[in-house]
Amino acid sequence: MRAVVQRVERAVVSVRGEAVGVIGRGLLVLVGVGHDDEPRDAEALAKKLVGLRIFSDDQGRMNRSIADTGGEMLIVSQFTLLADLRRGRRPSFVGAAAPDIAEPLVEEVARFVDAAGVPVATGTFGAHMKIDLTNDGPVTVLLDVVEGRLK
Repeated sequence: MRAVVQRVERAVVSVRGEAVGVIGRGLLVLVGVGHDDEPRDAEALAKKLVGLRIFSDDQGRMNRSIADTGGEMLIVSQFTLLADLRRGRRPSFVGAAAPDIAEPLVEEVARFVDAAGVPVATGTFGAHMKIDLTNDGPVTVLLDVVEGRLK
């Protein structure tokens, strides 16, 4: 699993002009699922997201997690994170899992985050989505989870 994590002041994901997921201060997480990903990867990613210390403490240092700040998380599936750009100019998406594999794993990430007490909103799997966000910082980090561990 691969994730792009952005610290945001707010984020909204819309489908056909309708907001389907809205958060205030927290994390926007774009999640890509590969062929070999499994539930333990979803759990490992969720645990990392909940504990990731990228929010400022009273001294302005990145020392607090979303759980510490009471923030929210917006999780959006994005198969293009698995793009292979090594050859040619057009990306290949052969590394991305099929929808029947990817969708349950993205939902599993959201379930684990929710179970940790972090409010979660999601996009609509497989839909053409538009995301409106206000970055905070900006702070953007990349996470890769393989075999249940951060790579």
